[in-house]
Amino acid sequence: MHTSKSSLAALTLGAIGVVYGDIGTSVLYAVKEVFGSGHVPFTHANVYGVLSVLFWTLTVIVSLKYVVLVLRADNHGEGGLIAMLALASQAVKDRPRLRGWLLGLGIFGTSLFYGDGVITPAISVLSAIEGLEVVSPHFGKAVIPLTLVVLFGLFAVQKRGTAGVGRYFGPVTLVWFCTIAALGVPHIVGHPEILGALSPHHALGFILGNPGISFIILGAVVLCVTGAEALYADLGHFGKRPIRLAWFSVAMPALTINYFGQGALLLAEPSAVKNPFYMMAPDWALVPLVVLATMATVIASQALITGAFSVTKQVIQLGYLPRLNIQHTSVRETGQIYLPFVNWSLFVAIVLAVVMFRNSSNLAAAYGIAVTLDMLITTVLTFFVIRYGWGYPLALCVATTGFFFVVDLAFFSSNLLKLLQGGWFPLMIGGLVFTLMMTWKRGRELLNDKLREDSIGLQDFLASVQANPPMRVDGTAVFLSAEAGVVPNALLHNLKHNKVLHRQNLFVTVRYHETPWIGLDQRLQVAPLGGDCWQVTVNYGFKNELDLPSALRLMHGRGCELETMSTSYFLSRDVVVPTIGSGMAPWREKLFAQMHHNASGVAAFLHLPSNAVVELGSKVEI
Repeated sequence: MHTSKSSLAALTLGAIGVVYGDIGTSVLYAVKEVFGSGHVPFTHANVYGVLSVLFWTLTVIVSLKYVVLVLRADNHGEGGLIAMLALASQAVKDRPRLRGWLLGLGIFGTSLFYGDGVITPAISVLSAIEGLEVVSPHFGKAVIPLTLVVLFGLFAVQKRGTAGVGRYFGPVTLVWFCTIAALGVPHIVGHPEILGALSPHHALGFILGNPGISFIILGAVVLCVTGAEALYADLGHFGKRPIRLAWFSVAMPALTINYFGQGALLLAEPSAVKNPFYMMAPDWALVPLVVLATMATVIASQALITGAFSVTKQVIQLGYLPRLNIQHTSVRETGQIYLPFVNWSLFVAIVLAVVMFRNSSNLAAAYGIAVTLDMLITTVLTFFVIRYGWGYPLALCVATTGFFFVVDLAFFSSNLLKLLQGGWFPLMIGGLVFTLMMTWKRGRELLNDKLREDSIGLQDFLASVQANPPMRVDGTAVFLSAEAGVVPNALLHNLKHNKVLHRQNLFVTVRYHETPWIGLDQRLQVAPLGGDCWQVTVNYGFKNELDLPSALRLMHGRGCELETMSTSYFLSRDVVVPTIGSGMAPWREKLFAQMHHNASGVAAFLHLPSNAVVELGSKVEI
């Protein structure tokens, strides 16, 4: 019992740091942007109305939608848009057309994650360091350079992993939540009447009395739920109970107290609207508060970067991106990975965002479209999960998800007003990533179809080889092939040039499934082909760690014994030449050919040893 309680406490503390780091820093800019937009007349009634809208936005979107409903849609204990997509696609697997649309929708939502991943670190770190301008206006020129230095340091240490500093995420973020609550308490005590804004009638009165203004400011109100998707995405790391406990016991109370403290400050000092968060603090606490806020925003950004690595790996395993170089930063935790290409691509895009938009207010104009569209997609996928996966009545499913759909649609529609102000930026990034993903997926399908047309049946080929056998050499050859039952090009080249066949031969195909985890008892499917040859299918879920040598060691006791020093791995690769009229536009064919040419790290991706041999096959036109 004591161990269970300790584990729950540790997981809850971890959830505070990783899950709520992003939403915890929204107090830096949410209220400022709502009133700083100039759309809301500054009156006491409007302060009450806006605070009530903020509170009930947190309640409806975070507490009800994500914590109560979406967290229930776990895919074997895992969460996130990829896990939800897998659940939805499996729920409608007997409807291929609908399943295809849902897959496209889910992958588009995943692509938007990268657009959000650019804006969030930029606006978080920039808004924290802008606190220096409150200390002294002379620090204004140093804000952007300091922001870039902090961001560069953050991305530069990624290759070292987060194991060393990760243990401090929870405690530091807990201190942050305690601090923002402590900042709000004195102002609420000075104006306790502000707590009346907890009543929903203030939000309803504000919306009904100012429908046009209410619709416009939803684009700024959504800033208070930045990082809400992390609730679901980190489900597999912490579990439902710690995430819910951390939200209701720490994160939501602290956020509410701080927002209401900012509202009380505005009632007393309307001039504080230029930066109400920092102006709540006494002068002596400003510099320490800037330092703490910077630490909190770095932690929030770190969680998002780690999420980008994890999502990219899952997308690769689902076949929507080429195999990138994946480096493991921990010998104990397989989930701690580093993708150099993703890391520095994000950094370049974030630097571009900081330099282009210059301050957090301009970045706030760019923020919102991607995240609200992601929320909308999550709601749509949730409907298909609870209706077709769980079998709930149609009326209940429509009523439950329909309410959240209307709320999400309202926020998304409002954010569309910011499209020309900067909302195009994350959409452009998401669109580029989506184009790459769909091009790679379609290109691989066309390439596999072409290879299948020109392929030689493995069973018949081995029968002919065994009728006139070549020289057999000691050891085991592992031939990797994308398609089971066909002759790999590497085998043909080996026979043609070396005129030998290994004593044991494994023809291995790796299969990825729309489920997060596949156990060791289902890892291998083995079919003997005769003559010490086997057809092996290796099964992985999109969260499994790909380690082919370890998987093949499970062949022990099935008639094939692998010895590390005498096992050679052969990977077949083809030179792709684009051609017009094969199923994709010419520019997409050229893009796919370039992605195929530049794809690297296959051996490292599969944890193959250094003796893996890559065979270049003949040119294949698509």
